[in-house]
Amino acid sequence: MTDLLRKPFGTHGKVHEITPQTAGWRYVGFGLYRLRPGDVVSEQTGDTEVILVMVEGKAKFTGAGKDWGELGDRMSVFEKTPPHSLYLPNGTDWTAEATTDCIIAVCAAPGKGGHEARRIGPEGIALTQRGEGTNTRYINNIAMENEDYCDSLLVTEVFTPAGNWSSFPSHRHDEDDFPNITYLEETYYHRLNPADGFAVQRVYTDDLQLNETMAVHDGDVTLVPRGHHPCGAPYGFELYYLNVMAGPLRKWRFIAAPPVAHLMK
Repeated sequence: MTDLLRKPFGTHGKVHEITPQTAGWRYVGFGLYRLRPGDVVSEQTGDTEVILVMVEGKAKFTGAGKDWGELGDRMSVFEKTPPHSLYLPNGTDWTAEATTDCIIAVCAAPGKGGHEARRIGPEGIALTQRGEGTNTRYINNIAMENEDYCDSLLVTEVFTPAGNWSSFPSHRHDEDDFPNITYLEETYYHRLNPADGFAVQRVYTDDLQLNETMAVHDGDVTLVPRGHHPCGAPYGFELYYLNVMAGPLRKWRFIAAPPVAHLMK
């Protein structure tokens, strides 16, 4: 198994914990909790800011000295409704108590103390189409560049219909040369519908010194340290992924792979 493919290490509690140290990079962290009603989990943000995304289910949250109440309303991510999320700056802590079976994603990146804790969505998040034909997919932007909620984090959800491609045309964001391109590390948290399906993700550089193709299954996380990173959903299986990106500059600028650059619109 490639180091870029991370399988969940359980079915209950914290099932993913990716840090800059375990990923071998500098900026992005990602954790995932699968909880049952009544489960309680707590963390400190330390020197990172975090966005807690209610992928599925409901939970009550306190954080940064405030009671945020119950967050979440979709019981299946494939309902495609906007997610409930919570932003917490560095130097704070949070606690979640599950009120239903739920999945909580912990998206992390370096914090600079530049933003206050706040709820994100579901208001203001609208499912939007990107691409056309078999490159069509649908986006819930949680905290991308236009949303000034964060110091470092860029977070979005993507729904790819069965038989379609996504994160395509192939593109990379692995150089710090703004405004032409920005350096952004990235994680993908994958879900499949039906859950017993699979999808494919390739991560490769133009010179093919990095050239990995992975079969991803429901609950897997893939790492994109550099290079292009398209995904394909086979006929019969719908693909969801939650993207977390961060780097030295909170801007998303990319360059397409030369063979497919003419497909960019």
